[in-house]
Amino acid sequence: MATILCVLYPDPQAGYPPPAVRDSIPDVPWQVGGEDAPKPEAPLGFTPGELVGSVSGELGLRDYLENNGHELLVTSDKDGEDSAFERLLPKADVVISQPFWPGYLTKERIAKAKKLKLAITAGIGSDHVDLDAAAEADITVAEVTGSNSESVAEHVVMMTLALVRNYLPSHAIAQAGGWNIADCVSRAYDVKGMSFGAVGGGAIGMGALRRLQPFGLDLHYSKRHRLDEETEKELDLSYHEDIGEMAKEMDILSLQIPLYPATRHIIDADMLSSMKRGTYLINCGRGELVDPDAVVEAVHSGQLAGYAGDVWNPQPPSAEDPWRTMPFNGMTPHVSGTTLSAQARYAAGALDILQRFLEGTGIEEDYLIIDGGDLAGTGSSTYQLS
Repeated sequence: MATILCVLYPDPQAGYPPPAVRDSIPDVPWQVGGEDAPKPEAPLGFTPGELVGSVSGELGLRDYLENNGHELLVTSDKDGEDSAFERLLPKADVVISQPFWPGYLTKERIAKAKKLKLAITAGIGSDHVDLDAAAEADITVAEVTGSNSESVAEHVVMMTLALVRNYLPSHAIAQAGGWNIADCVSRAYDVKGMSFGAVGGGAIGMGALRRLQPFGLDLHYSKRHRLDEETEKELDLSYHEDIGEMAKEMDILSLQIPLYPATRHIIDADMLSSMKRGTYLINCGRGELVDPDAVVEAVHSGQLAGYAGDVWNPQPPSAEDPWRTMPFNGMTPHVSGTTLSAQARYAAGALDILQRFLEGTGIEEDYLIIDGGDLAGTGSSTYQLS
């Protein structure tokens, strides 16, 4: 028998389950290694479109686990030495967490988790796990590669349009009963003709670039491994080896790269000061990709025309976090990759990883981040160890 510990975000404040807005959702597969992602052999313990990412949703795992003699523990209490996560972790053979409500597996916690063999990210992005410590402890780390990339790419496009068109302040004026058209449009522009730079050209970056091409922007990107010439020509992309040099030329800069030591605070005060005055910065990667104080200063000074982010550090942030109240921000809680559509995909992927692990049939290679004490699968091309 294995003990599986799930750290999931709290249920809706009005209670669980929430009323369904739609009766069904489209069945949209996702790509892993150029092919449709594998489907779990076990039946899903939920109906696609249900809220399964919160505590009561349990990622739909309970029936499969209990029918096969395993124990499922679920909590949202994840922070601090007295948290349920901290107390239950020594019992766990498997930990499952989501990037939106991460159960931080620090070096210290890993040292206490003597039974832990597998850490699953339900979604993409495993930086809440100390990958060096996991490798040293021979803990396999896996994530559901590609499962919510399209969801995040849509969020990037939404934030781009919301910032440049000054949508949020305009909506607030309408909601308050006003009709201040001059105030609404005094910061509103068309995106057509603007330069958009994607820092990262993986599934999310490419998804955003493909969606933005019809808007008539001048598209740029920077990534560790350059795209093929055919793709660059298809989207009329300009490649930049150096992120800083690209950032100087952009009207809109979007971050969607993983967080590891070399990318921490990749956008700092010096880089912000080198950009055009009035650049828009979007961050759907990780909060620590930017220097938070430098962003606040740049927004207040007007160096940045606006900052929209879906990621914070830590998560959740304090109620006093200045990112909540700085002017011209488009901040959201970390929701871009956990739409009900995305949940259907990453919950199915988490079940597939879990079933393969428990039944010893081998986890899909592209889902692996750490395996056998080193980077593996997607981790080999996405992350770096210290």
